[in-house]
Amino acid sequence: MNPLHLNDRPGEFPPSWYAASCPPPPAARPALEGEATADVCIVGGGYTGLSAALTLRERGLDVVLLEAHRIGWGASGRNGGQVGSGYNKGQIWLEKRVGLDTARALWDLAEEAKALTAGRAAKFAPDARLTPGVAHGEYSADELASVRAEAEHLSRVYGYDKITVMEREDYAALVKSPLYRGGMLDRGAGHIHPLRYVLGVGAGAEAAGVRIFENSEVTGLTHGDTATVITAKGRVRAKHVLLAGNGYLPIFEPRVSRRVMPINSFIIATEPLGERGRDVLAEDIAACDSSHVVNYFRMSEDGRLLFGGRSAYSIKFPANIANTIHRRMGEMFPQIADARVDYAWGGTLGITLTKLPNIRRIAPNVLTASGYAGHGVALASIAGKVAGEAIAGQASRFDTLSALPVPRLPLGTYFQTQTMALAMAWYALRDKLGS
Repeated sequence: MNPLHLNDRPGEFPPSWYAASCPPPPAARPALEGEATADVCIVGGGYTGLSAALTLRERGLDVVLLEAHRIGWGASGRNGGQVGSGYNKGQIWLEKRVGLDTARALWDLAEEAKALTAGRAAKFAPDARLTPGVAHGEYSADELASVRAEAEHLSRVYGYDKITVMEREDYAALVKSPLYRGGMLDRGAGHIHPLRYVLGVGAGAEAAGVRIFENSEVTGLTHGDTATVITAKGRVRAKHVLLAGNGYLPIFEPRVSRRVMPINSFIIATEPLGERGRDVLAEDIAACDSSHVVNYFRMSEDGRLLFGGRSAYSIKFPANIANTIHRRMGEMFPQIADARVDYAWGGTLGITLTKLPNIRRIAPNVLTASGYAGHGVALASIAGKVAGEAIAGQASRFDTLSALPVPRLPLGTYFQTQTMALAMAWYALRDKLGS
């Protein structure tokens, strides 16, 4: 099943609060028809592809970008908006797998990712309202002890001193749920309006000379010294190709789909809560938690609670997203369980077995970057930048990201849905058992 066509109307943004709070989008850019040539062809018009395109244009390369629907239509325009620090694995974990020197280089890239996001938001999308502060809630004393150890390690080894670890009482005063044992607040992370951001970066890329074609789904790739990227009505012949479709990339390149599988996540936006918003979050921060299927939430600029999580065991969206996520929100915040839901939407992201990005060269002139597992707002931007650098001849930072351990899926390319179902069921069971 192809998530590009399974759950949404072709070429239309989903009915999210993000879309409702953006100016009406301009008319779609033309679809690719006939044959085009370029130095680089990029597949996917989200954070990764646009970041790479900007980097390549800064170096004078001719770039064609193909998007199956609209710029920002996929996960880049639907996500929780968190601009997080680091990776889905902590630095202690990474040091044990790749060594201290590589782990330090990876941390530096993740820090640059946040700065890159802030710089591009300021330049291309100041209305995206990048705001500091991300909290992370823990359900057990063991989880809290692990977070404390990681924060102390980051301060001692990496000089990162922007994390405050809190016991139950102090954390409950910040994130007002009775379920958490404690948590931490990272003042160096932040949150952003993701759709305004990606649309602004897309406009910036086009102004820089990137040729963008929308409603141009890629159906095939022919390798060679000059690669050929095929769509329904045209083809692009290019010296280099970057596959940046993340969870929406169709299965035409098994060297990507053997490591990255699609998974769905869902968000609701309540009615404006007014002063009741203070009963949820004491500050204008984003928050998430340590459950394996993840809850994430923040307040919108007009006072709504945006509350999301992953819960589907299928690529197809459930019949009633609002009921499922609203019930989870009510369990976490019983004080607003009666709040009306005004918007509900879903999206598909890419995930790997280690929840780390899959950054690799799959042929001498074909690169891929995807599988951010919810960390994509910042990491996708830096991945696109270093992919652009590698295409332009400076591959050292791309090689560093390629060191992230991402094994192949155990059931192979054509059993992605089954693999996802098993993984999500296992994670859900672990949450129920408290393990």
